[in-house]
This record gives sequence, structure tokens and C-alpha cells, in this order.
Amino acid sequence: MDTSKTIDKLRETHSILLFDGLCNFCDNSVQFVIKRDPKRLFLYASLQSEAAKEFLKTQPESLRNIDSIILVTSDNVYTKSTAALKTSILLEGPWFLARIFLVFPTVFRDLVYDFIAKRRYRWFGKFDTCKIPTEDEKDMFLL
Repeated sequence: MDTSKTIDKLRETHSILLFDGLCNFCDNSVQFVIKRDPKRLFLYASLQSEAAKEFLKTQPESLRNIDSIILVTSDNVYTKSTAALKTSILLEGPWFLARIFLVFPTVFRDLVYDFIAKRRYRWFGKFDTCKIPTEDEKDMFLL
């Protein structure tokens, strides 16, 4: 992927999933999305990448403090449980059914999300460095 293209420009044509590139659970979640996104609706960037850092510099402080998942669409930026649910809704297969959880208040959903996110390294492990995308995945990742 051409790193000269900014997230702000790319969000016009793709949803962009920013994730913790050191988190084993987050990496597995991205692999889950990739396998269920044959239309390549998503692009990906680890929160540790230059692309994500540059984008987050332009965002409110509250967004810069998110350390797990952010979904950037053409018209909005979603975090935590809403980002995960909005992502799953766009996937092929029965994952669109996850939209039912959007009826629950964000505060409640994010409490559950934060409970898991706070323990993700302990439960699922952590990489020392961000994983390098495979040859097949390189054009989907922003560096």
C-alpha cells in the first residue's frame, strides 16, 4: 500500500480498521475480518503505524487515547464495541446479525468491551513487535 496516501483520503473509498498491532487477540480479529471480507471493503493499520499516528494527531484527545480498536468510515469514527459491531455488520456471512447488540446502550457495551480489552494481553498474549502482513495482505495494510 502506498504510504503517501493518508487515512483521510483512503476513508473516501474504504473503511479503515485501526488496531493494536501488538495484541494477539487484535491480530486474530483482523485475520477473522480479512477472511470474511472478499470485497476488500476494509484497509488495516496498526495503531503503532505511522499512518495511524498521523491520522490520530488530527483527532480529539479522547480518540488518541483508544488503544484497542478504531473504525474509520467515510463519515464517522467509531471506537470500542461500536467499532467491533459496525465492522461485523459489513462482513459476509451471518455476522450482520451482530447489529442486534447495537440496541444496548454504548455505556453498557463498552463496559464489557473494556473488561476484555484490559485483560487481552494476559489472556491472549502480546507480540514484541507488530506482525508483518503476508504478501497477499500487503496491499490491505497501511504502514
